[in-house]
Amino acid sequence: MKFLMNPILFSAVAVSLVTGCGQSTPAPEQTTATEPAAAQSATTSEVLLTSEPAGAEEVIAARKSAEDDAEVVVVGRIGGSENPWVDGRAVFSIVDNSLKACSDIEGDGCEKPWDYCCETDKLPTSTALVKVVDQDGTLINEDARQLLNLKELQTVVVKGKAKRDDAGNLTVFANGIFVRK
Repeated sequence: MKFLMNPILFSAVAVSLVTGCGQSTPAPEQTTATEPAAAQSATTSEVLLTSEPAGAEEVIAARKSAEDDAEVVVVGRIGGSENPWVDGRAVFSIVDNSLKACSDIEGDGCEKPWDYCCETDKLPTSTALVKVVDQDGTLINEDARQLLNLKELQTVVVKGKAKRDDAGNLTVFANGIFVRK
């Protein structure tokens, strides 16, 4: 909890947590990886899939059908908020492919089209959280953008275990990620 002792960093984290769609906050600086390159590539090769898993469901369908602790395969686009990432962790949100990112709307000049600000009424039931885990089921403590070379609006197929909360939200503890071209 060293960051709690740094008031500037604590303030930046607090502001990023309360900033909503359509509001502008400077993006935090990218964190640098602290693991040796060999460890990163080993983790990446364990998680990054070279072929797409069969039977992928769109996010909306998976939210309806996935049972708690069941193995699932879910497809979606990275996004759903101004910052769909958890800095320093292999965690991000995905959105059902039926929703349009602002960049999919002709003439829309949104600076962060992955926030889906034109679809805010549908977002709560069209997103899933992805937590990338290692072979032991432990969350990988490395930023997903660096670990898997991911960016906003990429379509990914995630394979893993479903976890539901009381509100019906879906989290996938992913042990495999395939990035569609």
